[in-house]
Amino acid sequence: QVQLVESGGGLVQAGGSLRLSCVASRNIFSANAMGWYRQAPGKQRELVATITRNGWGNYVDSVKGRFTISRDNAKNTVYLQMNSLKPEDTAVYYCNKDRADTGRDFWGKGTLVTVSS
Repeated sequence: QVQLVESGGGLVQAGGSLRLSCVASRNIFSANAMGWYRQAPGKQRELVATITRNGWGNYVDSVKGRFTISRDNAKNTVYLQMNSLKPEDTAVYYCNKDRADTGRDFWGKGTLVTVSS
């Protein structure tokens, strides 16, 4: 069974913080590096952070120094700590394996992050 359940989104003022969580099914989580993606209104989905099975994180330039990705292998869960949030971070955030395909792979419902100015 395939599962991706994201949570933790909400409305926050600029400069604030949120922590997103994603519980994945074992078949997705254990075999792959994982990533957090986001899709802003009218824009394509983009990969913002990835983490290897050993915990090595990588980030897109726009979130470096503000976001931290982590994973708990015992819980099949990946997290995204988001600090110093900006209005341009507003988007629906999704987790999935690294290099997931928008059309071919299963996606969860995502969690909406709204940052007000």
